[in-house]
Amino acid sequence: MNDRRLLLAFTISPAYASSDAARERIFSTMVFPMISYLCTFMPGNTNRGGVFTQIAFILFCCELCLKMVRTSTTINYESEDIEKGGEDMALVLRSSAIESGSRIPQNYTCDGRDVSPPLRWDNAPQGTESFALICDDPDAPMGTWVHWVIYNIPADTDRFPEALPSSERLDSGALQGENDFGRIGYGGPCPPRGKPHRYFFRLYALDGKLSAAGGLTKKALLTEMQGHILEKAEFFGLYGRG
Repeated sequence: MNDRRLLLAFTISPAYASSDAARERIFSTMVFPMISYLCTFMPGNTNRGGVFTQIAFILFCCELCLKMVRTSTTINYESEDIEKGGEDMALVLRSSAIESGSRIPQNYTCDGRDVSPPLRWDNAPQGTESFALICDDPDAPMGTWVHWVIYNIPADTDRFPEALPSSERLDSGALQGENDFGRIGYGGPCPPRGKPHRYFFRLYALDGKLSAAGGLTKKALLTEMQGHILEKAEFFGLYGRG
């Protein structure tokens, strides 16, 4: 019996030594005990034919177990890839003109042309029927200042060009609300002198279209969206007049 176990260890030790942690655990807890147990029932024949039979039996068991381990490892890797892929599919909002956390170009402020920046979004969640967008400044002296409100953006829309018109209804059917300047559409950053302010652009994926008319304020829009938000994405830019 000792000779058989030595032969067994010699046969599978290369595979065992080169395996990863998962294979080591399986070999140590399942493979070695199982094959050793089976070897106790093998014929005690010590002639050449009997030895070859034992070697063939051991190799067969090793190959079978290695296939089981490889299959299990592949399934685990595939599961991890699926999970990672799901994480990568979150709603994303960005601008080709404004890098998140960086200074907003003057063109999009009251010191320039005061036009809306280009925006693009990807990876809308399943069930999205429309989008809404809010841009505001939480650092304003009198409290959060709203710069842009737009909603009922069609689900098949994935971008805005630069300089959207300041009309209540856009050609796409999207509706624009009232900003804190008292105007419809976009109103760019226009802070007092001092420390730069943060300007957040937030995109909401909704499970339906809102029944409201155009001209909503941010507060009214947030009320209309309650219970309908599937996912949200955001980025911010900085602007100061120092």
